[in-house]
Amino acid sequence: MTRADIRGNAATRQRGVTLLGLLFWGILVAMGALVVIRVLPTINEFTTIQRAVKKLAQESPGTVPEIRTAFERQKDIEYSISSISGKDLQITKENDKVVIRFAYDKEIPLFEPVFLLIKYSGEGRSN
Repeated sequence: MTRADIRGNAATRQRGVTLLGLLFWGILVAMGALVVIRVLPTINEFTTIQRAVKKLAQESPGTVPEIRTAFERQKDIEYSISSISGKDLQITKENDKVVIRFAYDKEIPLFEPVFLLIKYSGEGRSN
C-alpha cells in the first residue's frame, strides 16, 4: 500500500458534520427561534382581538358609540390588547346585521436594521 492509498481510504471513511456546517445550522435555528419568539405574542393579541370583536358583534349593542365603549371595556379586561382601540373599529350594518371590522399593522424588531411587518385584519358579524 502506498501513502496515497492510505490517505484516500482515510478520507472516504470519515463522515460527520464540519464545524462550519454546525455553525451554519446553529445560526439558522437561532434565527428561526428568534422570529417565532417575537411573533407569538402578536398572534396571541390578534386572536384576543378577534374573539372580543366576535363577542361584541354577537351581543350587537345598539349604537356605534356603545360598541366602541364595550370594546374599550373588553380591552381593559384583556391586558394583551394594545395595538388598537375602540376608535379603530369599522362598524357597519349589512342586511340588518352588525359587522365590526378591524385592521392594523404590527412592526416587530428582529435585530437592529431588520424589522418584520405583519398586517392583521379580521371581522365579527352578528347573527
